[in-house]
Amino acid sequence: MSTSTDPRASTDWDPRSWRDRVALQQPHWPDAEAHARALKELGVLPPLVFAGEARELTESLAAVAEGKAFLLQAGDCAESFDTVADSIRDRLRVILQMAVVLTYFTGVPVVKVGRIAGQFAKPRSSDTETIDGVELPAFRGHIVNDVGFTAEERLADPQRLLTAYNRAAATLNLLRAFTKGGFASLSRVHQWNREFVAASPAGQRYEALANEIDRAVQFMSACGINSETLTDLRQVDFYTSHEALLLDYEEALTRQDSLTGDWYDCSAHMLWIGERTRQLDGAHVEFLRGVRNPLGCKIGPTATPEEVLALCEALNPDRQPGRLTLITRMGATKVVDLLPPLLKAVSESGHPVVWVCDPMHGNTFTADDGRKTRHFEDVLAEVSGFFAAHRYTGTHPGGVHLELTGDDVTECLGGGSDLVTADLADRYETMCDPRLNGSQSIDLAFRLGELLRNGNN
Repeated sequence: MSTSTDPRASTDWDPRSWRDRVALQQPHWPDAEAHARALKELGVLPPLVFAGEARELTESLAAVAEGKAFLLQAGDCAESFDTVADSIRDRLRVILQMAVVLTYFTGVPVVKVGRIAGQFAKPRSSDTETIDGVELPAFRGHIVNDVGFTAEERLADPQRLLTAYNRAAATLNLLRAFTKGGFASLSRVHQWNREFVAASPAGQRYEALANEIDRAVQFMSACGINSETLTDLRQVDFYTSHEALLLDYEEALTRQDSLTGDWYDCSAHMLWIGERTRQLDGAHVEFLRGVRNPLGCKIGPTATPEEVLALCEALNPDRQPGRLTLITRMGATKVVDLLPPLLKAVSESGHPVVWVCDPMHGNTFTADDGRKTRHFEDVLAEVSGFFAAHRYTGTHPGGVHLELTGDDVTECLGGGSDLVTADLADRYETMCDPRLNGSQSIDLAFRLGELLRNGNN
């Protein structure tokens, strides 16, 4: 990687060109000099991920676009600087369990991408928050300020940009150790089942599946095929992603690949643009169109076919398979009506996009106790409608994009444990949006697998 200018790079884009556009959802940094120093320091730090890894993910996503693989993108709604190693491990564990279930039902590889090692920033509907008559800046994620409601905690602190980099680096180091060091081996499928998950109906169903996998592994071992001779049995490829919200942070971690001359945002393998910042003439589209990472873009219920096609042209003009993932977030009651026209328009245009369902953000509501929540059945209904829309248009449902945790939280209603509103107060721990817990996540994986299998029959 280098930061020098290369004639092979695009002449109408550079990592600073977004500064000429309107950049929404950017915090106000009271100390401009401290902010500039933090960005300068970030600019000379090593990349968190590498161009070759991003290219590998693009190739895997190209298979998803062709219906030859399935994308599981999942993780926390907003990562905390206080997250401990055990919580990171347990989040990975749930994603591995879900991937095994989906692979078993679909018979195709599952591309595993975490909302992890960088999901520290959150868009907000208002710049301020008022509690008991006191108005303070909104909480924008740990990369900007703190969730506590005092003037000091809500002050945007540029030193947090460097803390975010360090936390991401430590998380990546742990993930690489787990995914390449034996933890992800298929011989450990039983050990991925945490106690509170194992006691649930979904956990018991997972145990039965794990027994079948054990028998298959034993059979292969008897045939001379084992984890020592087949790397895929003991290692997995796992990629990171986050919403590219704070553009000064993303710019500071952008590097030029010495092999190709292309620019890569080295803060994560995959970056996405949120529903609030996908303006065609906005700074986020301008910045991300120039980096060669695989990109995602959230598409909500107000999107028109014309807007979606324009985003495809802006973000993937060369129509490279695997380059662009469109992440739809319509809501359970709207997806069947609103999604087919978008699918039809993109399909007829020839753009090779990956279609992914985010069934979380369109189904959030406030429970009677005042907490934000989601109902498991609404999440499942949106995914079911997503699959139905693809069957109707003859296109590929490429994957799901979920907010979940491996911890035993009580933030979403329903699921196999049948959580009700009175349960929310027990372990409601999220800093922002409600997440599926481990047993709900495994339950959802089985339900998704059944929908996919039935759709392919």
